Amino acid sequence: MAAAIIWLVNTIISLAVWFIIGSAILSWLVAFDIVNLRNRFVASVAYFLDRVTAPMLEPFRRVIPPLGGIDLTPIIVIIVLQFLRVLFNNTAAPALYGLLGG
Repeated sequence: MAAAIIWLVNTIISLAVWFIIGSAILSWLVAFDIVNLRNRFVASVAYFLDRVTAPMLEPFRRVIPPLGGIDLTPIIVIIVLQFLRVLFNNTAAPALYGLLGG
Protein backbone atom coordinates (compact mmCIF):
# COMPACT_ATOMS: atom_id res chain seq x y z
CA MET A 1 0.00 0.00 0.00
CA ALA A 2 2.84 2.41 0.82
CA ALA A 3 4.47 1.84 -2.56
CA ALA A 4 1.21 2.72 -4.32
CA ILE A 5 0.83 5.97 -2.36
CA ILE A 6 4.44 6.94 -3.03
CA TRP A 7 4.01 6.16 -6.74
CA LEU A 8 0.82 8.23 -6.86
CA VAL A 9 2.41 11.28 -5.22
CA ASN A 10 5.45 11.10 -7.52
CA THR A 11 3.23 10.70 -10.58
CA ILE A 12 1.08 13.70 -9.64
CA ILE A 13 4.19 15.84 -9.20
CA SER A 14 5.55 14.63 -12.56
CA LEU A 15 2.28 15.44 -14.30
CA ALA A 16 2.24 18.91 -12.75
CA VAL A 17 5.77 19.55 -14.04
CA TRP A 18 4.84 18.35 -17.55
CA PHE A 19 1.69 20.49 -17.55
CA ILE A 20 3.75 23.55 -16.61
CA ILE A 21 6.28 22.81 -19.36
CA GLY A 22 3.47 22.27 -21.89
CA SER A 23 1.79 25.51 -20.87
CA ALA A 24 5.03 27.45 -21.25
CA ILE A 25 5.75 25.95 -24.67
CA LEU A 26 2.21 26.62 -25.86
CA SER A 27 2.41 30.23 -24.68
CA TRP A 28 5.62 30.67 -26.70
CA LEU A 29 3.99 29.12 -29.77
CA VAL A 30 1.06 31.50 -29.44
CA ALA A 31 3.33 34.51 -28.78
CA PHE A 32 5.39 33.81 -31.91
CA ASP A 33 2.20 33.22 -33.92
CA ILE A 34 3.07 29.63 -34.78
CA VAL A 35 -0.28 28.40 -33.49
CA ASN A 36 -3.43 30.44 -33.21
CA LEU A 37 -5.94 30.46 -30.38
CA ARG A 38 -8.76 30.79 -32.92
CA ASN A 39 -8.20 27.10 -33.65
CA ARG A 40 -10.69 25.28 -31.44
CA PHE A 41 -8.29 22.45 -30.49
CA VAL A 42 -5.45 24.82 -29.60
CA ALA A 43 -7.84 26.99 -27.60
CA SER A 44 -9.16 24.00 -25.65
CA VAL A 45 -5.63 22.73 -24.89
CA ALA A 46 -4.58 26.22 -23.80
CA TYR A 47 -7.69 26.54 -21.62
CA PHE A 48 -7.05 23.15 -20.01
CA LEU A 49 -3.37 23.88 -19.33
CA ASP A 50 -4.22 27.31 -17.94
CA ARG A 51 -6.87 25.88 -15.59
CA VAL A 52 -4.47 23.17 -14.37
CA THR A 53 -1.35 25.31 -13.91
CA ALA A 54 -2.83 28.65 -12.80
CA PRO A 55 -3.45 27.60 -9.17
CA MET A 56 0.22 26.63 -8.86
CA LEU A 57 1.63 29.65 -10.69
CA GLU A 58 -0.56 32.51 -9.43
CA PRO A 59 0.80 32.71 -5.85
CA PHE A 60 4.31 33.02 -7.25
CA ARG A 61 3.26 35.52 -9.92
CA ARG A 62 1.99 37.82 -7.16
CA VAL A 63 5.47 37.85 -5.60
CA ILE A 64 7.84 37.53 -8.58
CA PRO A 65 7.44 40.16 -11.31
CA PRO A 66 8.29 39.36 -14.94
CA LEU A 67 11.88 40.27 -15.73
CA GLY A 68 12.10 42.00 -19.09
CA GLY A 69 8.84 40.44 -20.20
CA ILE A 70 10.00 36.93 -19.27
CA ASP A 71 7.90 35.09 -16.71
CA LEU A 72 10.19 33.08 -14.43
CA THR A 73 7.44 31.64 -12.27
CA PRO A 74 7.19 28.33 -14.19
CA ILE A 75 10.87 27.67 -13.51
CA ILE A 76 10.46 28.57 -9.83
CA VAL A 77 7.38 26.34 -9.47
CA ILE A 78 9.17 23.42 -11.15
CA ILE A 79 12.08 23.83 -8.73
CA VAL A 80 9.67 23.93 -5.78
CA LEU A 81 7.85 20.82 -7.04
CA GLN A 82 11.14 18.95 -7.43
CA PHE A 83 12.13 20.03 -3.92
CA LEU A 84 8.81 18.74 -2.58
CA ARG A 85 9.34 15.44 -4.40
CA VAL A 86 12.77 14.96 -2.83
CA LEU A 87 11.46 16.02 0.57
CA PHE A 88 8.55 13.57 0.31
CA ASN A 89 10.75 10.70 -0.88
CA ASN A 90 13.32 11.24 1.87
CA THR A 91 11.03 11.91 4.82
CA ALA A 92 7.44 10.80 4.30
CA ALA A 93 8.10 7.76 2.11
CA PRO A 94 10.19 5.90 4.71
CA ALA A 95 7.58 6.72 7.32
CA LEU A 96 4.84 5.35 5.07
CA TYR A 97 6.82 2.15 4.55
CA GLY A 98 7.25 1.84 8.32
CA LEU A 99 3.59 2.53 8.96
CA LEU A 100 1.92 0.61 6.14
CA GLY A 101 4.60 -1.81 5.03
CA GLY A 102 5.82 -2.51 1.51
